[in-house]
Amino acid sequence: MIDIKIQKELLGASGTLKLDVELQIKEGEFLALSGTSGSGKTTLLRIIAGLEKAEGEIEVAQKSWLNAKTALSPQKRSIGFVFQEYALFDNMTVLQNLLFVAKDKTLALRLLELTELTELQKRYPKTLSGGQKQRLSLCRALMQKPKILLLDEPLSALDPSIRAKLQTQILKLHKEFGTTTIMVSHDPSEIYKLASRVVVLENGKIIKDGKPKELLLKQNGSQKFSFSGELLELKKVDIIYVAVIAIGQQIVEVVLSKEEASRHKIGDSVTISTKAFTPTLS
Repeated sequence: MIDIKIQKELLGASGTLKLDVELQIKEGEFLALSGTSGSGKTTLLRIIAGLEKAEGEIEVAQKSWLNAKTALSPQKRSIGFVFQEYALFDNMTVLQNLLFVAKDKTLALRLLELTELTELQKRYPKTLSGGQKQRLSLCRALMQKPKILLLDEPLSALDPSIRAKLQTQILKLHKEFGTTTIMVSHDPSEIYKLASRVVVLENGKIIKDGKPKELLLKQNGSQKFSFSGELLELKKVDIIYVAVIAIGQQIVEVVLSKEEASRHKIGDSVTISTKAFTPTLS
């Protein structure tokens, strides 16, 4: 069990805010942290890892990592951390990057096998693609068999097809090594696919906590589906209005009445939903 009770002053986009989080995470759980930019997600990861100071307590498997008297250094916490940046040693081969962390060749080769990097073990990072580098970063984070694996949007810069493949491999590694995984992500499909639980932060506080299915499937009444996106354009075509909306990697058009169009402005976060084939915007 991981018990987290921490507080920290943050400088957000709208001024100072207080990160105030009380959270319990079960061993072996895959927890996704979601929320708007500046809500404190990455800061929370860094506090767990010992990379940032905070007030409060962190206890992992009945061992104190943070309390009023002391804070364990990052090196003494059983943590694997994967950032958006790869942070690999360019002068070392793929295999050498892993063995630098721990001299366990059996484990290194097993990780390379699981992530389909075995044939690249003698290559250098500069010769790898972005997806291959991120797989190597995941392997390196697991070389010390950490109690907790922290993922800070590691797939955000990758193409959708590569992301989907790496998501499958992350889940495979999570199950194979039985780690407790905490992942920051803005991608609902990624959270739904990987996480067993999602916690939503807003202005430094937890506002939602539950299963992905409960929080991400936004259905009300007889609605058949709903998608969230950003309103890019509102244009009048004859007597109707057309809203152009970005939903993930897709751009869609929705026909609105004059009254509906008057309630929205460009840049709004909107939800497209439908009841009996009639889309509505909210």
